[in-house]
Amino acid sequence: MTMPLRELRRAEQWLLFGGSWGVTLGLAYAEMHPNRVSEAIFFSITAGTQKELDWITRQPGRFFPEAWESFLDGVPVADRDGDLAEAYARLLASPDPGVREKAARDWCAWEAAHVAIRPGQRPPARYEDPRFRLAFARIVTHYWRHNCWMDGVDLIGGASKLADIPAILVHGRLDVSEPPDVAWQLSRMWRGSKLTLRYDAGHGAGEPGMTETLVLATDELAG
Repeated sequence: MTMPLRELRRAEQWLLFGGSWGVTLGLAYAEMHPNRVSEAIFFSITAGTQKELDWITRQPGRFFPEAWESFLDGVPVADRDGDLAEAYARLLASPDPGVREKAARDWCAWEAAHVAIRPGQRPPARYEDPRFRLAFARIVTHYWRHNCWMDGVDLIGGASKLADIPAILVHGRLDVSEPPDVAWQLSRMWRGSKLTLRYDAGHGAGEPGMTETLVLATDELAG
């Protein structure tokens, strides 16, 4: 019989810390078990909504048209007006290893493109590993094609039940992957939260000033 991590560590409550998809998971956990959460620190806020999934697979192409064209060209013409995560998931499950590898490379190239907001910003080194590319692309498209299993779940609205839990939310003002409106909406619903918008940061913990802000947030809640 498996034991939940919190029980294994004999923790009655714990601080939740997460970024991007980790925020969606953290919100779902907090809203299901609010009595087990002492505080929360979330950055690069996401909530797993269909609106967000539609945005990230299409709209950043307005900022990165050349990368978007390559991403769109990676799927058959008949699929280009539909669900791109679904289309890529089919390619990633192809019996042809060449098709799978190209789809993984195309997907990860798009992932790297829409987080690169500064000149000369290089893709993360992990995308150089073909095994990582395939596993990563398969996991992401699997979740996204199923709407992250969030149909009928409103994590933003549900945050109103977390009012008594202190939280620090950190988001990049220049985040193209996940624009700041979701973080703003969450902060408005979560009365016990404080939102910091980093004007020089995009998406992820490695963005300018993001790590320092998160360390300060951890120190603040620890104090």
